[in-house]
Amino acid sequence: MGLEARCTARYKRQVSEGLARLETKALQFRGDFRFDIPYERMKSVTAARGVLEVRTADEVAKLELGSKAETWALKIRYPKPVIDKLGVKAGQVVSVLGVDDAEFLDQARARAAEVVEGRVKKDSDLIFLGVTKPVDLSRLAKLEQTMKRDGSIWVIWRKGVPTLREDDVRAAALKTTLVDVKVVAFSETHSGLKLMIRKSAR
Repeated sequence: MGLEARCTARYKRQVSEGLARLETKALQFRGDFRFDIPYERMKSVTAARGVLEVRTADEVAKLELGSKAETWALKIRYPKPVIDKLGVKAGQVVSVLGVDDAEFLDQARARAAEVVEGRVKKDSDLIFLGVTKPVDLSRLAKLEQTMKRDGSIWVIWRKGVPTLREDDVRAAALKTTLVDVKVVAFSETHSGLKLMIRKSAR
């Protein structure tokens, strides 16, 4: 789901400061201890007085999220499909380069007017660019000229790869007229950063 926050977590009689994150299929926490709770294992999710409480059949996790607690509870209870978070809509032309995700491709084909794979169609509404190394980001300048001026480029990369980070994508965008506007968990293994042409350059 792409939400993350620094917070205090209480789990299995342990307390720690750390980073909590809502991923596509699980709630994660990383601090002095760590845990992953798949949504399918959750029996109840509540928010009260700034604390998110998640109960499974045998454990309770409490995260002190303050004003964000209710938002997180709603996100877990009513998850938004990834295809919606990516902004794929009926009638759009979508170009896909280097993204080999069967579920995403099936959903995109079912919704968009046209999905082109392996090349970029001129005036695409959305371009999905899969990258594995920083040099792949050099394609952004050309892609920027190919898509609609109010379109978007989603850069997709594998999580946890030290040689390619979110900051690398942002740095590459700064060399063009593209700016980042949104980040999502594309899947359990990959992240996505949405880039658009800044309004002053359209």
